[in-house]
Amino acid sequence: MNTASIVSRVWSFCTTLRDDGVGYGDYLEQLTYLIFLKMADEYSKPPYNRDVGIPARYNWQALTSKKGAELEVLYVEILRELGKRQGMLGQIFTKAQNKIQDPAKLFRLIDMINSTSWLVMGADVKGDIYEGILERNAEDTKSGAGQYFTPRSLIRAMVECVRPEPNKTIADPACGTGGFFLAAYDFLSDAKNYQLDKEQKHFLKHQTFHGNEIVANTRRLCLMNMFLHNIGEIDGESLVSPNDALIAPSPISVDYVLANPPFGKKSSMSFTNEEGEQEIEDLTYNRQDFWATTSNKQLNFVQHIRSMLKTTGKAAVVVPDNVLFEGGAGETIRRKLLENTKLHTILRLPTGIFYAQGVKANVLFFDNQPASPEPWTKEVWFYDYRTNIHHTLKRSPMRYEDLTDFIACYKPENIHARTETWHEENNPDGRWRKYSYEELIARDKTSLDIFWLKDKSLTDLDNLPEPDDLAEEIIENLEAGLNSFREVLAGLASK
Repeated sequence: MNTASIVSRVWSFCTTLRDDGVGYGDYLEQLTYLIFLKMADEYSKPPYNRDVGIPARYNWQALTSKKGAELEVLYVEILRELGKRQGMLGQIFTKAQNKIQDPAKLFRLIDMINSTSWLVMGADVKGDIYEGILERNAEDTKSGAGQYFTPRSLIRAMVECVRPEPNKTIADPACGTGGFFLAAYDFLSDAKNYQLDKEQKHFLKHQTFHGNEIVANTRRLCLMNMFLHNIGEIDGESLVSPNDALIAPSPISVDYVLANPPFGKKSSMSFTNEEGEQEIEDLTYNRQDFWATTSNKQLNFVQHIRSMLKTTGKAAVVVPDNVLFEGGAGETIRRKLLENTKLHTILRLPTGIFYAQGVKANVLFFDNQPASPEPWTKEVWFYDYRTNIHHTLKRSPMRYEDLTDFIACYKPENIHARTETWHEENNPDGRWRKYSYEELIARDKTSLDIFWLKDKSLTDLDNLPEPDDLAEEIIENLEAGLNSFREVLAGLASK
């Protein structure tokens, strides 16, 4: 069976199950369990002959021998028992549940997976099938899965700028479904970038990546996504920790951090008070290695990411606008970031590119440095890819090609060879401009929320976006405003 027919069958069955109320997310989970069991079965046979720790009564052969009610009972038992195991096996099946209530359809799904030899299929093929369903799941806004899905075009551009090197470690403390890991893996294994020897390939597969993801379902999808792309081992340890990355310093220091921490300004926890009512309390992390104590989750992630880098480490992090202008702890953290690291680049992103609506975000690129009495940042380069840019998820999604000009300006192979495209007289519409450390530190609250381009839609009615795009943009802005009001209300309620 060729790739196209496999993809077609996977999608057609997903459509069938949706009629029964099984969403993309639930379908993805069931696919994950069953493909994992099938691949474990293939590993147990020649030429591999490996024991991956699944008892005979819970293996693929046992599952394919049952039908009807017996099949459903055994499947539920398999999910429950394998979730108790150690390593990747246990993480894949943690809190696993059967979401397919019709045993006949479960049997057909098992039969579909059984008809394919997954180990002989290329990692790119398996990965493309899985990534495709992940993206469809993210598009299903009702499921809320989009908050764990960063546009792959943005991820690829970030990796191209950072240019990770072989035999170095890469972390993502909020790794979602593993998009940054896969893009970094593709970059490192691309023969145009590096010719890896046997040892380097082994390091890439087993030791390069380290992640955290506290949501069990998302962590499961991440591990399977990585495994299908040839990262990690079926009977090895999990490369993704279930722990909250912010609670304690990272147990390891890494060479690179590529991340898009979850949107949502405050860290909080809910509890039941003496009257039996639910209360929400701001959660602050009292870390000795943090520059400032705050309940702002985004600012905490910026501090944590800096703390987990080696002194030669590099980071590229997606953050919302509030990280660039918020006062108090925000100002302290921005000053420290300018002093203690080389914060060299900020990419201003447009709205309409994330599945979480109303998000205005940026990418911070910074290099960690050893302690010094002098500030390490001398200048920060800004690329404004927001003003006069109109993207929507469906009609006009952001593509990798849209970011190639930024990558060219960034000069990944030699960032010291940069030149501004902005000029006050010759090119006031240039999107690439630098500001000195002295200029930034003198700004109110050390704000890095900087724009210099004119919004043409305010002065040129002929430059307005298409009506559909304009409507989507208005909705985005209203959503952003509503989110801000909710945060204000939550702050008032907690006082």
